[in-house]
Amino acid sequence: MPVNLIATPADQLHPVPGVRWGIAEAGIRKAGRKDLSVLLLDQGASVGAVFTQNRFCAAPVQICREHLARNGGQSLGIRAMLINTGNANAGTGADGLSRAHASCIALARELNIAPEQILPFSTGVIMEPLPHERIAAGLPAALADAKADNWGRAAEAIMTTDTVAKAFSSRITLGGVPVTITGTAKGAGMIRPNMATMLGFLATDACVAQGLMAQLATELAEGSFNRITVDGDTSTNDSFVVIASNQASHATITSLDSPDGQALKSAMLDIAKKLAQAIVRDGEGATKFITVRVEGGKTGAECRQVAYAIAHSPLVKTAFFASDPNLGRILAAVGYAGIADLDQTKIDLYLDDVLVAQHGGRHPGYVEADGQRVMKQSEITVRVVLGRGQAFDTVWTCDLSYDYVKINADYRS
Repeated sequence: MPVNLIATPADQLHPVPGVRWGIAEAGIRKAGRKDLSVLLLDQGASVGAVFTQNRFCAAPVQICREHLARNGGQSLGIRAMLINTGNANAGTGADGLSRAHASCIALARELNIAPEQILPFSTGVIMEPLPHERIAAGLPAALADAKADNWGRAAEAIMTTDTVAKAFSSRITLGGVPVTITGTAKGAGMIRPNMATMLGFLATDACVAQGLMAQLATELAEGSFNRITVDGDTSTNDSFVVIASNQASHATITSLDSPDGQALKSAMLDIAKKLAQAIVRDGEGATKFITVRVEGGKTGAECRQVAYAIAHSPLVKTAFFASDPNLGRILAAVGYAGIADLDQTKIDLYLDDVLVAQHGGRHPGYVEADGQRVMKQSEITVRVVLGRGQAFDTVWTCDLSYDYVKINADYRS
C-alpha cells in the first residue's frame, strides 16, 4: 500500500483547454489492460521536456529529442504524444528506432500531421521488440476516446508497477484570468534523479512563449523529480513533459522572472512536487516516506551529495523498514558521501525532533527508545547539519522492504 498517498480523485481533475487524452487496450504485453494513450494538443501549444541522463536511453527518448530539436515549437510544432506501457523499447538498437518511428508515422496518418510533430514514450520491459503493429491497430480506438476530462484514465493507463494512479490539479489566476494546471506521472521503481520519474506530463492553458519551455521544464524537474529516489537506479526511459496550450486570455509570459512567470512556475512546481513525492510514497514495497534534509553545507550541491548518500544506502533503507534505530548507518553514509574536507566534529544528526548525534558523536541525552518511537512512524525526517556554511537541500526517499525484492524478481512473469 502506498504511504499516505491521496491523489486527486479523477472527477476532480480539471481539464486543460487545448489538451485531450485518449485511452485504449492494444494488448502490447498483456490482454485486458489499458496500455495505449494518445495526448492531443491543439495547434499553437508550447512544449518543453527533460529526459533521462542514462546513456543507454530508449529509442523513444532519442526520437523525442530529435523531434523537439527539429520543431523547436516553431513552424509545425508538437501536436501529439503517443504513450505505451508494457514495453520500454530500450536496448533494442536500430530496430527499436525503426519501430518507434513506425508508431509515429501510424499516428501521423490518423491525424494528418507530420510524424515529427509527435513525441513517443514507452515504459515497461527492456530489450523486447516493440509490437508497433498492435499500437497502430489500437490508435483508432484511442483517438475515438479522446476528450479533455480523461486525465484520471490516462493516469491509470500509464502505470506499470504503480499501485495507484497519480494525478493532481489546481487553478490559479494570472492577470485576472483563471488558469488551470493538471499533471500525471507514473513510477514506483527504477527511480533516481537525472531524471527521476519514469513518465510525467504536466499541462496548463497558460500562455507561455515557446522559448521558455525548455527552461521551465528543467527548473520544474530540478525542484521535484530530481529530488527523489526509490532504489538509486536511473531508468532508460525517464521523460517529463511540460505543456502550455496557450489558450488562456492573459498576456503571454515571456520571462519566468516576471510576476506572472513566477506565479505560474510556483503553482506548477507545487503539482510537480506532489507527483514526485507520490512516486516515492508508492515506491515498490515502500512502508515509510522519508525526508532527508541536509543543512549547513557550503553549497546546495554538496548538501544533495550527502542527502543522496543517505537516501541510496540499502543499509539505511532496510533499517527504516525494520524500524531499527541503527543510526550509525546514517553517519557512515554522510562520511562516504565524498566531501573531502568534511569535519565530523561539526556534524549533528536529528531524527525528527530527536537529537541523535552532536559534534560527530552520540548526544548524551539520546536514548534508543526515542529513536525507536520515530522509526515506527510512517513518515520520518532525517536532518543532518554539516556545520560548513548556510546552504541546504532536501530529497525524498522510502524504505527498502521484502516486497521490493519480490516485485522486481517477478517483474517479467
